[in-house]
Amino acid sequence: MSPSHWGRSARPWALAAVLALGLGAAASAQDVDATQMIRGSLQVVQLIDQGRTAELWEGASAGARKRVAREDFVRQVAQARAPLGAPQARTWVSVNRLAAGGDDPDLAGQYVSVEYETRFAGQAQNVRELTTFHLGRDGTWRFSGYVIR
Repeated sequence: MSPSHWGRSARPWALAAVLALGLGAAASAQDVDATQMIRGSLQVVQLIDQGRTAELWEGASAGARKRVAREDFVRQVAQARAPLGAPQARTWVSVNRLAAGGDDPDLAGQYVSVEYETRFAGQAQNVRELTTFHLGRDGTWRFSGYVIR
């Protein structure tokens, strides 16, 4: 599944937010530390839980920022999360890596996604949350997406 597919199947802002979260110094696509990715991903969803989505966008890569404006990202995430209520339990269920091609160098490259099964106060059933990180041309993993399924 390509990163652009996540955007079509879930929310238009799927590749919107990007934040370097201290996932380590320059890395190669082979240097994926799943524990670090999970930690970084948890920081991201906690920022979203706290309504601090503008901070995510502020750290956005050029590729992510060209896909959605800051105000749109903040509004869309708030609208998607409001009916869910507060998170009550969150468990990561998978860490996956994928390579994406394409003509845009800001979007092509290596991605890692972390998926959570989350119970929210306003939902009878668990919801899936997916955070995505992109390996930038500078060798830094940055958060590049958030999707609710």
